[in-house]
Amino acid sequence: MCGIVGYIGNRKAVPIILDGLRRLEYRGYDSAGIAVLNGDNQLDIRRASGKLRNLEDAIRLNPIDGPYGIGHTRWATHGRPTEENAHPHRDCKGDIVVVHNGIVENYLQLKHQLQLEGHKFVTETDTEVIAHLIEKHYEGNLEEAVRKAVKELSGVFALGVIASSDPNKIVAARSGPPVVVGLGDGEYFVASDVPAILSHTRDMFFLADGDLAILTPEGVHLTDFNGRAVKRAITHILWDPIMAEKGGYKHFMLKEIFEQPRAVRDTILGRVGQETGRIFLEEMDISAKDFREFESIKIVACGTSWHAALAGKFMIEKLARIPVEVDYGSEFRYRDPIVSKKMLTILISQSGETADTLAAQREAASKGSKTLAISNVVGSMITREASGTLLTHAGPEIGVAATKSFMSQITALFILAMYLGQVREVLKPEESLALVEELVRIPLKLEHILSHDAIYDELVKKLHRANDFLFLGRGIHFPIALEGALKLKEISYIHAEGYPAGEMKHGPNALIDENLPVVVLATRDPHSEESRLRYEKTISNIQEVRARSGIVIAVVCEGDEQEVSKMADFLVAIPPTVELLLPILEIVPLQLLAYHIAVRRGCDVDQPRNLAKSVTVE
Repeated sequence: MCGIVGYIGNRKAVPIILDGLRRLEYRGYDSAGIAVLNGDNQLDIRRASGKLRNLEDAIRLNPIDGPYGIGHTRWATHGRPTEENAHPHRDCKGDIVVVHNGIVENYLQLKHQLQLEGHKFVTETDTEVIAHLIEKHYEGNLEEAVRKAVKELSGVFALGVIASSDPNKIVAARSGPPVVVGLGDGEYFVASDVPAILSHTRDMFFLADGDLAILTPEGVHLTDFNGRAVKRAITHILWDPIMAEKGGYKHFMLKEIFEQPRAVRDTILGRVGQETGRIFLEEMDISAKDFREFESIKIVACGTSWHAALAGKFMIEKLARIPVEVDYGSEFRYRDPIVSKKMLTILISQSGETADTLAAQREAASKGSKTLAISNVVGSMITREASGTLLTHAGPEIGVAATKSFMSQITALFILAMYLGQVREVLKPEESLALVEELVRIPLKLEHILSHDAIYDELVKKLHRANDFLFLGRGIHFPIALEGALKLKEISYIHAEGYPAGEMKHGPNALIDENLPVVVLATRDPHSEESRLRYEKTISNIQEVRARSGIVIAVVCEGDEQEVSKMADFLVAIPPTVELLLPILEIVPLQLLAYHIAVRRGCDVDQPRNLAKSVTVE
């Protein structure tokens, strides 16, 4: 989950690399470092523990300069987050330096063997093994040494390597974590993610597993690990670089919460026929016949994407009448899952590079299942390996706690559920038209909710000191309770749990006292009998909490405030909509609640401790 940036060209490398690291700090912020080749053909290295600003201070006090180099921001796996363990790591002679994202699973065996051969280790990291392994194989040609070294590594890795004795060259390699190469005008870039280099170029290609790239001032040469030339399609990234800036907001997370109406509009754009209610999905190599013949669906995801998947299960089963199972990516392949050619496997990943989800995709495909990827990143590994892709068009998301990507994923799943219902001929045309008409109103309703952001300042004054929270929801609203709890615990460090409201009598009622805030999703679709029954049961849950002196925060639909206000301590009202779209509106108050509590507690909202944005290692 670390971030890698490299630059080679005719400009000064240090400002470009530092700017890239700043844009990748969401991938890790335990320590950072940079290495450049100076005018005397010597490697200059600066490293610092903690946030990137500490590295910037070190460079300000002891400047370095050069036309090319590599940088790294770390999320610690092996070794404490100290300056000594910060990347780049060197070989014995200080001639070769390496930055690495991933885990070398056989590093202890390799380290022992290299020590027997006389190599001296000075850090606790697994990465240092790679530097010494390249040194062992180095005979004057850096890429050949890297090719030989990577064949001895077990695990996953993305590498950036330079050597003072083989100048004007950056070697990058991928086996697992993402690597993107940017093509400029007489200059070239390598990074772990698009935002790092987006302000310099929009023309990029993604390395595939087993690819090795050699960047020189003349261009980029691409081979596999055996030295055979390969080609990768160049992608023109449409994201506006300004989208990755805070734009006047205090935090990226708040900016991204307020971008959600736009994210929903962009995810809908071109996919719905507003006059007919028809859904158009053009990014598929899966035919309508295939969709009709699938007998079941399995959705695999991790973290916030898993909560979106749970909501998607309700949508697909309701609109397409096909059974759906939801799996954690981290668990899927370890139990020999039952997968068949009659099953569609849907993979959800914001980055498209989540290691566990990729592994699940490959497991499903190996057993004959067609796979469909829902992702936010064009050209990511999960989209390249899928039979079909549904892009979410959320734009770059920098805050570690997912917000607009979750919103876009739920929107994409709703569109997919409608499409499945239509091609399987179980969703009537008049029902489709009504759903589409309501879907296109959702961005305006989100804007209405966001216009009342000021209410949370007052709300959190009485809640930010709580040690625990409980979030309750029924049916499709239970996944939103889970997501609300996750947002709060991620950024405020308050223990929070999401629970099915109907299960309260089976244990959680024992936790309720006058100190426990309980957030209850008590919304309803006034035109749905099923929703009415759920609402009545949820009101009973609120009464149970009040009877035990719990603090009730209720999310209700406008028009229901008076009924629930008699039982709740705090109310947040959202516009009404159809039952399956209520989750898209409900999550916004929970995101804002978590954000304002975290700010009130003085937490680092965008970069919460011990977390990173993209989990590209197991």
